[in-house]
Amino acid sequence: MTERSLPEDPEALLRLGRELLAAQPFSTLLGARLDGFRPGRVELSVPLGPRLLQQYGHAHGGVISYLADNAMTFAGGSVLGPAVTTVGFSINYLRPARGERLAAEARVVNGGRRLAVVRCDVSARDDTGTSILCAVAQGTIATVDRPGT
Repeated sequence: MTERSLPEDPEALLRLGRELLAAQPFSTLLGARLDGFRPGRVELSVPLGPRLLQQYGHAHGGVISYLADNAMTFAGGSVLGPAVTTVGFSINYLRPARGERLAAEARVVNGGRRLAVVRCDVSARDDTGTSILCAVAQGTIATVDRPGT
């Protein structure tokens, strides 16, 4: 695998994505889970427990923002290669997020050689599987040079 290439096999790509997620201490602290990963598209989620809520019982905006940011970075990295970072994003909170799980679905809108523009929907899901859209985000993901290269 070269610096820019990723596995073509969907299961191998998902395994690699899960390994990359597990290497992020903050993601493991939040209990993040990579639910789907294919070129240009990512599904990432976190369990929504009491420690991730703000004072009114809704998901804290920082948790929603983390989820959108990380999902967009994974989606961008799926077309640009694994050495990427977010260079900017905006998020609009549509309604309070309540439920058992927060789920982000990110998709690449346009990918070039060094930049990808990505959109993301963040939904709150309850224990019955009902999903309510609570935030939308758009970001720009860029390739980075790894140390020592």
